[in-house]
Amino acid sequence: MADAVRTSLGPKGMDKMISTASGEVIITNDGATILNKMEVLQPAAKMLVELSKSQDTAAGDGTTTVVVIAGSLLKQCLSLLSSGIHPTVISDSLHKASIKAVDVLTAMAVPLELTDRDSLVKSASTSLNSKVVSQYSSLLAPLAVDAVLTVVDPEKPDLVDLRDIKIVKKLGGTVDDTEMVRGLVFDKKVSHAAGGLTRVENAKIAVIQFQISPPKTDIEQSIVVSDYAQMDRILKEERNYILGMIKKIRATGCNVLLIQKSILRDAVTDLSLHYLAKAKILVIKDVERDEIEFITKTLNCLPIANIEHFKEEKLGHADLVEEVSLGDGKIVKITGIKDMGRTTCVLVRGSNQLVLDEAERSLHDALCVIRCLVNKQFLIAGGGAPEIELSRQLGAWAKVLHGMEGYCVKSFAEALEVIPYTLAENAGLNPITIVTELRNRHAQGEINAGINVRKGQITNILEENVVQPLLVSTSSITLAAECVRMILKIDDIVTVR
Repeated sequence: MADAVRTSLGPKGMDKMISTASGEVIITNDGATILNKMEVLQPAAKMLVELSKSQDTAAGDGTTTVVVIAGSLLKQCLSLLSSGIHPTVISDSLHKASIKAVDVLTAMAVPLELTDRDSLVKSASTSLNSKVVSQYSSLLAPLAVDAVLTVVDPEKPDLVDLRDIKIVKKLGGTVDDTEMVRGLVFDKKVSHAAGGLTRVENAKIAVIQFQISPPKTDIEQSIVVSDYAQMDRILKEERNYILGMIKKIRATGCNVLLIQKSILRDAVTDLSLHYLAKAKILVIKDVERDEIEFITKTLNCLPIANIEHFKEEKLGHADLVEEVSLGDGKIVKITGIKDMGRTTCVLVRGSNQLVLDEAERSLHDALCVIRCLVNKQFLIAGGGAPEIELSRQLGAWAKVLHGMEGYCVKSFAEALEVIPYTLAENAGLNPITIVTELRNRHAQGEINAGINVRKGQITNILEENVVQPLLVSTSSITLAAECVRMILKIDDIVTVR
């Protein structure tokens, strides 16, 4: 499994085309996505899938790296076991080595200020360079930085919730047309029934969770109407009921309604839409239940669960709500929101569904990278530089240790060379020559020397702007070590039928 994702590592890594059982096709080189979509049966291999998920949760980027490192460590463990070393000794040595590795990486790191926008953009670009949409990194990287900095609360900078950044995908156009919208975007059109409005200025917006349609009885029953007069009376009552609701809504000055999707009955009927259009109220229906929290936070309003609680102070205010034609469909934009919450929307465009999905995944990785930098404000060089430096320093440390422990740490130091080796291999360079030269440059004290895949040689990778957050490197080492230690301790697989 580690070898399967190894070819996807780095800027020159290859992509995987995954065909699922349902006939869906996915093109990606995101390690977590590849492993998630693979049908893994072997129980120990499933741990590697969980490992990439953990890295995705902890750092968001480096999901391929963590699996490649784990695979390389496991390979070294095999040779240590065959030499007759006990698994517990190997496990303890690996634990010590991973703690030492974090110290080495932290010593290499360069502190970063959040006001240094250029460095943040460089980190996001490095993350995007290995993706299918790498040619658009000059657009997507600044966009990711702006999106995260918009939602960061200065009082609690370490709590960045990426759910405050809503990504809306719309087919049509190219990735170049991707934009950040300070407001709300709905991938649906306005209700046009009975000539409803499609544009409202100075909008007063209500988010409602009740239905504007005739009431239903609480218990399942049927009413038999045998007389036309009675039928007319029922229809008249229904009309009056709906009119009464709309008058209450209109009285508060509300002119835009966002109606939550209802699973019990229609949230609105043709009749209620007709009356709402007459009352000059713009209607967006079928808003998903899980979007309500994001919408209310953005609009700084409260959701209304009952018509009796419809009060003016629960409304949100915006300068403009309008329907815009985009691609083969329409979207609704709400802009100029007053007292807007710390949220933002990103409208992602793409020429086909595969590009669109991969652009979203790549953007998510870039957002995670900026989130890592906000949480832990340190940068580290990329291009295999930290791994080679780790390998060199752990190798030197192994000579100081006694007995089996030193022997194990030396093997783990060698295992980390897999990252620069793979980067060189995927770029079509000679991996043995490149890694040997890299080792030599680091021995001379050039700790930021790394593989420049564009020039095909070793350069100072910090000057080339190939940087990544410290958190991505430290979490990949610690998580991989923890997973390998867990697998090491297993001596038998018992299958219970």
